[in-house]
Amino acid sequence: MKALEGIKVLDFTHVQSGPTCTQILGWFGADVIKVERPGVGDATRQQLVDVPGADSLYFTMLNHNKRSIELNPKTDAGKEVLTRLIEECDVLVENFAPGALDRMGFPWERIQEINPRIIMASIKGFGPGKYQDCKVYENVAQCAGGSASTTGFRDGPPLVTGAQIGDSGTGLHLCLGIVTALFQREKTGKGQKVSCAMQDSVLNLARVKMRDQQRLQRGPLREYSQYGEGIPFGEAVPRAGNDSGGGQPGRILKCKGWETDPNAYTYFITQAAVWDQVCDVIGAPEWKDADGFRTPAERLDKLNMIFGRIEDWTMTKTKFEVMDICNPLNIPVGPILSMKEISEDEGLYQTGTMVRVDHPERGEYLSVGCPIKLSDSPVEVTRSPLLGEHTTEILSEVLGYSGEDLDRIVGSGAVGKPKEKSAA
Repeated sequence: MKALEGIKVLDFTHVQSGPTCTQILGWFGADVIKVERPGVGDATRQQLVDVPGADSLYFTMLNHNKRSIELNPKTDAGKEVLTRLIEECDVLVENFAPGALDRMGFPWERIQEINPRIIMASIKGFGPGKYQDCKVYENVAQCAGGSASTTGFRDGPPLVTGAQIGDSGTGLHLCLGIVTALFQREKTGKGQKVSCAMQDSVLNLARVKMRDQQRLQRGPLREYSQYGEGIPFGEAVPRAGNDSGGGQPGRILKCKGWETDPNAYTYFITQAAVWDQVCDVIGAPEWKDADGFRTPAERLDKLNMIFGRIEDWTMTKTKFEVMDICNPLNIPVGPILSMKEISEDEGLYQTGTMVRVDHPERGEYLSVGCPIKLSDSPVEVTRSPLLGEHTTEILSEVLGYSGEDLDRIVGSGAVGKPKEKSAA
């Protein structure tokens, strides 16, 4: 049995943040019904297209395990169908611009009136306040949530990260909120609203920097490289390059082949507990008991020299050789893996973290599978739906339309042109 089997999700999401959330619910067995504009669909179907005539990878990789129904909720027939869907579903998820559902005639009060048990989950850019009506995209969220100001090197500009912590990060937070609300409903019998702001989600993921902001008020941040270099701190947490955020000095260092391979690097941490092993590995045993090197505090003003010496050693090894040598000694290291290397790692396919998916229009493609593993709820990743592929199926099987009633809805134009379900 799948963990969320029997749960119906009305998916009014698009682009990345909302689809991330609903895809996870689908992976765990929920019946996710994706509502899309007739003839148009989710905007990402046609964004960054690499195979002409096929949905983009942007869409397919965020909409596994869903069914698609085309619906125009602004028409009378569309409002009827949407009302029926709200009646049948356990969860409604949306990431529209503020006020969009209200303008359709379905504010929270109306939705709750139709189905008092429904969970309505929303993603917005900002929470209540002066910015609540502003649109937010991935990089804006990273900037407003404190991530960009603390990412990059001290003498450079703020940087956004390639990890989609604004969009996908918020989707993950919302998914947890939905499951929690469903659990509470088992006790109360009532639905509720769940909301996640992208700014809030990014801030939650950057909480260690808020930790450092408070520590900074009581003195310098001693684990930051600039402390050891004698550079004064300002009023806000600075950018710290590739310093480790956990109090143990760490750097990204060049490895053998770095001249031609942009990812021939390793992350190397000089953890205090294995300092002697680090010294032996890099050929500097004299540092183990030398004055000014014995304790982490004594080494702070020498980190540039220490990591320079370590890098002299790592440059003679590949990033994987560094792992093979250091891991048995409990020295924390990790290779900088490229997306190409990750896509070719068969171990990730064996665990389901990476998957190969067949698609009737684009053929086989690679995607990221479910990162959460449940021992009694295995995840089977199924392909994303074609636009409107399940319209008739949902109208008949979920909502019970048949005969003349079904013909009336289909003939109204509110649900696009019905399609035969693909066998692939």
